[in-house]
Amino acid sequence: MKVYHYAKCSTCRDALKFLDGRGVRYTPVEIDKTPPSKSELKQMLKYYDGNLRRLFNTSGLVYKALGLKEKLSTLTEDQALELLSSNGKLVKRPFVLGDNFGMVGFAKDEWKKQF
Repeated sequence: MKVYHYAKCSTCRDALKFLDGRGVRYTPVEIDKTPPSKSELKQMLKYYDGNLRRLFNTSGLVYKALGLKEKLSTLTEDQALELLSSNGKLVKRPFVLGDNFGMVGFAKDEWKKQF
């Protein structure tokens, strides 16, 4: 299982502590240095019924600077995935991909069910 995270993000740190506390094995990936690939993003998109907005860090500075709140609905899926795969700070985090599941964000109740 891969966990894309951002070291300066307190939510990501909490998520990693949660996994460590439960003895969950994972491969940490620094999302700002190595964003998820287009294929990983497509895989995650399947878990969220094609809802591209769920994959974006809508509260992030880069999202706001690019004016994506207004532009997102006009982007094709391929354009959106290209943006996400080229800048990890645009991706909602933590971004977790397992063999048969995917999760974005750290909702503790959901994580308790999964882990």
